Amino acid sequence: MQDFRNLRVWKYGHQLTLDVYKVTGTLPRNKQYGLTSQLRRSAASIPANIAEGCGRYGNAELKRFLQIAMGSASELEYHILLTRDLAYIDGQTYESVNQQVISVKRMLASLITSLR
Repeated sequence: MQDFRNLRVWKYGHQLTLDVYKVTGTLPRNKQYGLTSQLRRSAASIPANIAEGCGRYGNAELKRFLQIAMGSASELEYHILLTRDLAYIDGQTYESVNQQVISVKRMLASLITSLR
């Protein structure tokens, strides 16, 4: 068991979630219960699963929750692409958030590999 707040990947995932909340605050009001909800849920799931995995005992369980976080990051990657393609965000906002997602996915992959 370890403190998730000490993990760099959790810090990046948390900041990504905060940024997604800011971006989704600018989406049309009628998207609040659809796309906005999906974006926020998938973003928040990343650091939440990292935290949950750190609260478990053993590397096998931590690894499983990191893999779930990776799935959530991939889901977020798609939702942010969809948001751009629907013209709800501009290309610069998309690139910024997408780069954050890619960074988090790389960190998760490295951490998962180190647990093998």
